[in-house]
Amino acid sequence: MTNSLRPHGHDRAPLPPAQPPVDGVPSPRSPHPAPQAAHTASPGGKPVKQRDAFFDNAKYLAIVLVAMGHAWEPLTDHSRAAEALYMVVYTFHMPAFILISGYFSRSFDMRPDRLRRLVTGVAVPYVLFEVAYSLFKRYADDDPTHPVSLLDPWYLTWFLVALFVWRLTTPLWKVVRWPVPLALAVAVLASVSPDIGDDLDLQRVLQFLPFFVMGLFMKPEYFQLMRRREVRLLSLPLFAAALAVAYWVGPKMNSAWFYHRDSAQELGAPWWAGVVMTLALFGCSMVLTSCFFAWVPRRQTWFTVLGAGTLYGYLLHGFLAKGSRFWGWYDSYAWLQQPYGEIFATLFAAAVITVLCTPPVQRMFRWAMEPKMEWAFKRDATELARERARANSAR
Repeated sequence: MTNSLRPHGHDRAPLPPAQPPVDGVPSPRSPHPAPQAAHTASPGGKPVKQRDAFFDNAKYLAIVLVAMGHAWEPLTDHSRAAEALYMVVYTFHMPAFILISGYFSRSFDMRPDRLRRLVTGVAVPYVLFEVAYSLFKRYADDDPTHPVSLLDPWYLTWFLVALFVWRLTTPLWKVVRWPVPLALAVAVLASVSPDIGDDLDLQRVLQFLPFFVMGLFMKPEYFQLMRRREVRLLSLPLFAAALAVAYWVGPKMNSAWFYHRDSAQELGAPWWAGVVMTLALFGCSMVLTSCFFAWVPRRQTWFTVLGAGTLYGYLLHGFLAKGSRFWGWYDSYAWLQQPYGEIFATLFAAAVITVLCTPPVQRMFRWAMEPKMEWAFKRDATELARERARANSAR
């Protein structure tokens, strides 16, 4: 594949070269380049790289699917159609999100400013939301014995732990000869190792690892290839086939395989099933992720700006998703089990996650999601030298 690849149809401009975030962490405000006009003037006269609409659109659509999946989960026992949609979406929505995280981790190293951003943009939000979620379960679910433990991520916070670990291992994946096969081997070994336990949700960290490593080595032309007209057309029957297969196997299959949080033995299957399912799900996830990317708009849309707030929406919507179970909404309102109720739950989830990704919500919770914490870190000597040089040049 070369840079000469072009999509058919109206969107003919190629994706720009990958520009990882300056701070090295895929946070809600990580700067991505915009196609074609990649720079604008800042107040100080310096060019400022704009975000890439394609990736912001992909992040927003993926997080909407995450919220929809959580809304469908209580419906899967009563609706085979909801179960099929649930299984298909769970095959690719988090892999797509993780792959993008890996793609924008390509420049990460142990530079002090990037390590600081990793702490403030990932580790600190993990501590805050893990405590908040644990207290929420303790009181909303009337479970006073539920522990507050930073070693046992509850519900959605596992992703922050995983992101922290994956990001720290980025330099390692850059030096090994076969990074993706090695990551797959790690995932396979994890799937047959019940002794790993629940600490830091390492099963998920290791089993989702191949998608992050795949993202690290993705090139812009690979995304360009997914935008070809023939790929988009092929994705339609592939999605239809996936839904048909999910509808057929749904009642017979344990959906916990899609969570990647347990070993095969813990799911009541023989050890070799972990090997088969890990490799099979990786292949299916990559195919459906490619189909998903094929239909992501590359132009600016009304929801492009929301791509900057997906981590806000991801963490905040969990309180409502879990609260709906704690407070028995699905049991109290029988009409939610009807087709029109399922449609309502789907649209409601999409609306809630959309609101939670908006700039006003970001400003409201930035203290928790993106704290500056300048008081906690030493000033980097290089940074101080640059400031002195700027001050001298301004005289």
